[in-house]
Amino acid sequence: MKNKVAIKRIRLKAPWEIELMRTANKIVAEILQLLLEELVEGVTTYRLDAFAEKEILRRGCKPAFKGYHGYPASLCVSINEEIVHGIPSRHRKLRHGDLVSLDLGVIYKDYYGDAALSGIVGPNGPAVAHRLLEVTRGALDAGISKVRPRSRLGNVSAAIQGYVESAGFGVVRQFVGHGIGKALHEPPEVPNYGKKGTGPVLRPGMVIAIEPMVTAGSVDIRVLEDGWTAVTADGSLAAHFEHTVAVTNKGPLILSAV
Repeated sequence: MKNKVAIKRIRLKAPWEIELMRTANKIVAEILQLLLEELVEGVTTYRLDAFAEKEILRRGCKPAFKGYHGYPASLCVSINEEIVHGIPSRHRKLRHGDLVSLDLGVIYKDYYGDAALSGIVGPNGPAVAHRLLEVTRGALDAGISKVRPRSRLGNVSAAIQGYVESAGFGVVRQFVGHGIGKALHEPPEVPNYGKKGTGPVLRPGMVIAIEPMVTAGSVDIRVLEDGWTAVTADGSLAAHFEHTVAVTNKGPLILSAV
């Protein structure tokens, strides 16, 4: 019964809506790739945010995050032990070896695009940081591979959790993925942990943002005094990757693919 109620609340998108969302998400993907090139030692996170906002506006879009529940920037920049929602600052400069997670959203013709990726500043960095990126990216791919019509959302969640934990890393539970469309966050929630065969049935026209957040240590978190930045409780590294994915009769369609 709960699943039936959940399905009624999930808004299925028409093909023309998915095409608009594909455009929105391709814009996000393009800007994120440009931002990766800006991850150099000495650059401020404020400059990254300004760069992202300029690129968003140049493409005829609006920043999705700026002003959302009071968030003050267009880009989330989370460094090292910061998991998500790091606020850009004029005083925060990137250092060689930093693990940086970038989360970006846009509004294009009333529809949202949302994606995230992580990178390392400089040619080197801690081995655990490189491995963490590899595993988090792989977990996202594992989850997407389970996006099939008439399957269940829990299969996506279980695939992510299994991939991460089998590699010896931890899955953050306090933050989850989400449905997306004419609102940034729509039903259903998309946890990065769960049991196979549970949750809402995946149906063509559903669009979800899948976003594993993975830690090299404890999965416990705390939120800093700014009210936004979530960090690992033990100070261990964290990484974040996200794609917006449509459910189709042929399987997953990654709208935020490069």
